[in-house]
Amino acid sequence: MFLERSDAYAGFVLVLCTMLCLGTAGCGRKTKDPLDYVDPNIGGIGYLLQPAHPNVQLPHGMARLAPVTTPLVKDRYLADRIHGFRAGASAIMPVTGEVQRDPAASSSLYDHDLEKVTPYSYETLLESYDVKVEYSPGATSAYYRFTFPAGKDGHVIFNMSPRNPAVEVRGSNAVWGGEDSPFGSRTYFYADFSKPFVAQSTWKGELNGAAVDFNRSSDPQQIDVKVGFSLIGTEQARANIDREMPGWDLNAVRTKARQAWEREFAKVEVTGGTEEQRTIFFSALYRAMGRPMNLVEGDKYYSGADRKVHDAQGQGFYTVSNLWGSYRSLHPLQLLLDPDRQRDFVRSYVKVYEQSGWMQGYGRAGMIGHHMTALIADTYFKGYRDFDLAEAYEGLRKNRMEATMIPWRRGPATVLDRAYYEKGFFPALRPGEKETVPEVDGFERRQAVSVTLEAAYDDWCLAQLARELGKQSDYDYFMGRARNYRNVFDERIGFMAPKSADGKWIAPFDPKWGGGQGGRDYFTEMNSWIYTWHVQHDVEDLIGLMGGRENFTAKLDQLFREQYRGFEEGAKFVFLRQFPDQTGLIGQYGHGNEPSFHIPYLYNYAGEPWKTQRKVREIMHVWYRAHPLGFAGDEDDGELSSWYVFSAMGFYPVCPGKPVYDIGSPIFEEVKLHLGNGKTFRVVARGVSAVNKYIQSARLNGQPLNKPWFAHKDLVSGGTLILGMGPRPNQSWGK
Repeated sequence: MFLERSDAYAGFVLVLCTMLCLGTAGCGRKTKDPLDYVDPNIGGIGYLLQPAHPNVQLPHGMARLAPVTTPLVKDRYLADRIHGFRAGASAIMPVTGEVQRDPAASSSLYDHDLEKVTPYSYETLLESYDVKVEYSPGATSAYYRFTFPAGKDGHVIFNMSPRNPAVEVRGSNAVWGGEDSPFGSRTYFYADFSKPFVAQSTWKGELNGAAVDFNRSSDPQQIDVKVGFSLIGTEQARANIDREMPGWDLNAVRTKARQAWEREFAKVEVTGGTEEQRTIFFSALYRAMGRPMNLVEGDKYYSGADRKVHDAQGQGFYTVSNLWGSYRSLHPLQLLLDPDRQRDFVRSYVKVYEQSGWMQGYGRAGMIGHHMTALIADTYFKGYRDFDLAEAYEGLRKNRMEATMIPWRRGPATVLDRAYYEKGFFPALRPGEKETVPEVDGFERRQAVSVTLEAAYDDWCLAQLARELGKQSDYDYFMGRARNYRNVFDERIGFMAPKSADGKWIAPFDPKWGGGQGGRDYFTEMNSWIYTWHVQHDVEDLIGLMGGRENFTAKLDQLFREQYRGFEEGAKFVFLRQFPDQTGLIGQYGHGNEPSFHIPYLYNYAGEPWKTQRKVREIMHVWYRAHPLGFAGDEDDGELSSWYVFSAMGFYPVCPGKPVYDIGSPIFEEVKLHLGNGKTFRVVARGVSAVNKYIQSARLNGQPLNKPWFAHKDLVSGGTLILGMGPRPNQSWGK
């Protein structure tokens, strides 16, 4: 009787344990690592313009590897053929059979169902040749493995661009070459093979390249190729291989690359959220850690500032392509996660100033604006000060006083810049008036209102640094210029609007349609419905210009519901044809482009933070998906992603340069930020869900918080922000 009861009890326990196991992730089953959520193919189909690349790289690595797909198929994920794989200044392509010199002729079908892509490794099958391709990155190198089928002659082709190419075969194990980049520098590669090739050929002319040949084998044959990349020269590219990949071990390279990403991902922990939200979040975190690129090669770097090679002196040297967008949220996020790298980035640009006499690429405004000013101010006022502020200020001030603000141009100030200094606004042309300033690009145009607004913000940032250095006269001067946004606010219509050189408003002017293609006569890729809110540094005054909080909130509400041309058929198509960058539309709000990023958080300033919570959640849900169409617009090397990372955690930096964060609506039950100083900051959202998106109450480090923002010092000191969440707005919280 005892045995029968024991057997029955044991069986009951076994069944109970089995049920518990099925209902949880327990019983020895390994939970999914954060890195395994990343899908680099998210965004591989562009909403209208550029798709995202499935880059395999180290965090901030110079080597960024992705398949070279059919050039005429702009949406990379939809391309059915691969033309090669990045090998520095060339594309490397394994083939069988006869060598074809035309990259299109040597391309191969491939299938995403036979592809595996992660941040640290890639593999696929080239179906036309039955060749398996695998690769993993180093910082300035790549390790490729090509597995050729049995009984087939194998070849590896190096296809070069037409930009002054050079390629040469060295002995029976190496190929090197170089070509000019579209950005004025020259890029080089050195490829080292694991097995000697039996023949080789090179060709020049309309097509340029080389091929190396391998004898067929009765068994599948593996050929490993290590490729070094360099901006300095082929010998440096070879040295990069020797330093980063001394042996012939793809698994070791893959493991090392994964570990590098795991160290970065360990800085952010999340609890809760759906599988899709976690996929989007960690994929966004991967994107946000791709730039800026570290350009150090051993003990050397090539800055591009004076076309010379320099000693790294043990320091990182970083560069990024588009500060017009990345100062808004990408760099503030990286400042939290890796302040040492941000410090090196700032010091890099101070070094550029020493070498070239300009802080930011010969005074170039990037797209528009000298936003290195914002980035340095944000870094400094958040407490990261291990750089020469006086020298940085000198270079930033020179940019603001002597460099042109004309979009996409570099060089000294022009007649338009001098007009800005004198009048307090960048003059626009009247409709039909011909351009007379030769420095203005024929396509990009003057973008006069946007230049004024972004310059006013840069001047505000510079004024804060001037005050810190005790330069009172500079502070007063640049604070005066920081209010130049007032000069382009037309109170008659309640929008930012263009003025001609004589100070008269341009007429006729339509805030929705004015400015031609991309609004570029007056704006940067977007219209006045977006740029009217571009006063991050003085939102309180903008509220006053609009007639107070009630009018300000009503106009924000209208932004999110304003349509294109009524409801007639084709209106949205017509609008997007003129404004293809203003995608991710909710009314006139376009989340697909960076100037929109701070706008949903502006309700916080008008006493309606529940509307910020509502809109932020809507944007995350509608315009970010775990899908090749997952981005609302051009991802721009981590900028759309950094907005999501911040917003999913529950806060956002509306005005870089002010050490505060605006609170939104987190999607996770808990977020832990492991900061560069060894402290941890937690955001706990109690009861959070898809429905429970509204903040009912808040406590910061144990104290009640009744305002929709908190200070950077409260974050970096470590602590906890606890938010009580509910399904209906608490309209009194944070008001």
